[in-house]
Amino acid sequence: MTTRLYWHDSHLTKFTAEVEALLVRDSNHFVVLNQTAFYPEGGGQPGDTGRINSARVTVVITDDDERILHRVEDGAEFKAGDEVSCEVDWARRREMTQQHTGQHLLSQAFFQLFGAETRGFRITDRAAEIDLALELHPDEIARAVERAEELANSVVFDDREIRTHVVTPEEAARLPLRKESFITDCIRVVEIADFDWSPCGGTHAKRTGEVGLIAVCGWERAKQMTRVHFVCGVRALRDYRAASRTAEAVARRFSVGRDELPESVERLFDENKRLERRARELSELAAKTEARELIEATAAAEQGARVVTRIFDDRSLDEIKLLAHRLVENDSVIALLATRDKETARLVFARSADLQADMNAAMRRACEMLGGRGGGRPDFAQGGGSQVAELEQAMAAAAALLFRPGK
Repeated sequence: MTTRLYWHDSHLTKFTAEVEALLVRDSNHFVVLNQTAFYPEGGGQPGDTGRINSARVTVVITDDDERILHRVEDGAEFKAGDEVSCEVDWARRREMTQQHTGQHLLSQAFFQLFGAETRGFRITDRAAEIDLALELHPDEIARAVERAEELANSVVFDDREIRTHVVTPEEAARLPLRKESFITDCIRVVEIADFDWSPCGGTHAKRTGEVGLIAVCGWERAKQMTRVHFVCGVRALRDYRAASRTAEAVARRFSVGRDELPESVERLFDENKRLERRARELSELAAKTEARELIEATAAAEQGARVVTRIFDDRSLDEIKLLAHRLVENDSVIALLATRDKETARLVFARSADLQADMNAAMRRACEMLGGRGGGRPDFAQGGGSQVAELEQAMAAAAALLFRPGK
């Protein structure tokens, strides 16, 4: 089994080792060392990257025999017994160490304050997340998250010592562990002075101050638990910079300072609501006028009905639905309306209450020709399809179906 140097010193990045074996799996080349400071992915933490001699290490994993496998770039030449120089990518290691140490702090804060156990942990590309057995009303969760964040950061700012211990299961049973360990041989325990004891095989800071800052980005309910998203250290700095740039850019658009943004946005929303109401009023007036003009321009067809058939380019579905409703408010009108762009045709068929034509059947026929789907009630139906070139023929087929005997 590979000796795990990172267990004893998470800041060790340069070391020498002996090549024990070379493996090829699924065309990937792996190197097995007698000892390593490279952390293999697991426990929610991604693996390290770096170099063995000049070969780039891109993935580090553990196999079923508890050997740590280092995937190296194709073309790297090693043989068993070689002594090699290794270097872990410190920037990535520090980032992962900050997130994992921050997780211990945040998890213990939730446990101390609310008795909420951490049931899951993951470091993703942009943030980290913990799944908590936090059973609070949604209105109370935001304040609970804020309190836990404050407690965790107070420990960060205290710059407390962090120690690791490798103990037996019997020794572990006498420690105030936050969670139970199911390992049956040696257990590695991470201690944060006067705050937390937790079994863990990940990489951690030497002092809490190295975490820098823990910032909660948000929370959600997931799998009957509360999932909290957060960033620490260098990620918190990147997140702050991105948020600050966004806020500054929006503030410039409003010609106000950042602190004045909430008030400016609220004014914008109020103005937008007023304009939306006015736009709806004008749309109604325009639809009534357009409906009257279309009816006047359409000659009566069979059974005295006026069939208004129109194809519009790039009108919204809501616009043609509104127009269809205004058309069939009049007696003896059938509206066969469509709108299209380069990729999709959308149809709305409607009829006046004094007619018996089946809009649902007509819509299904048209949609079959368009390679899509549609349907509705006998008096109103909508649908569409992607075969836009067939739209004119589909509309003609629908119109022809309306006045067949028995329709």
